[in-house]
Amino acid sequence: MEDKNVTAAPDLQITDMDRARADLYNFLGAMLASPPDDMMLTQTAGLSGDETELGQAIGTLAKLARVTKPKAAESEFNKLFIGLGRGELLPFASYYLTGFLNEKPLALLRQDMLAKGMQRSETVFEPEDSIASLMEMMAAMIVGRFGAPADLATQKQFFNKHIGPWATHFFTDLEEAKNSVFFTPVGTVGRIFMSVEAEAFRMSGAE
Repeated sequence: MEDKNVTAAPDLQITDMDRARADLYNFLGAMLASPPDDMMLTQTAGLSGDETELGQAIGTLAKLARVTKPKAAESEFNKLFIGLGRGELLPFASYYLTGFLNEKPLALLRQDMLAKGMQRSETVFEPEDSIASLMEMMAAMIVGRFGAPADLATQKQFFNKHIGPWATHFFTDLEEAKNSVFFTPVGTVGRIFMSVEAEAFRMSGAE
């Protein structure tokens, strides 16, 4: 994707709910794209959650961010996603859906990206079907970074095709990974959010 900053043109009418959804998608994308630096940890430490399951998970993540140093977060990120040869987890749709990288799910995603005017940044070298990129794409579609904001039916179609079939499994794996400490509540936030989104799309009736 071209950048991590999800912004909407001033004249676009986006509800507060949709903006909050986009913010959370973008937050997860940024958190999973690279190790959180001091600024990201400070911003995360300032988050507050409500009494919902998702709010409590966000609160737990904020508490951990307050006591996590950038070097520790980077070490954990590398063990989870990079490692010697490969990390503990492979956060790609193709791998979760087929057992191999660079398979049909990636080809189908690239077709949809082309149709929507999305393209991978020249500074990004991993396949586009990474969980970080897909979170960012959803955020961009919601706020209209590639044109008009996507309607609910378009969002639902993209989610059900590229995210829904595997993201909850990935976030559950992230919660339970042996190298997860700071990233455990990241996994919890992602798992709960994916469940909320899937149910909202199911109830919407949008086609």
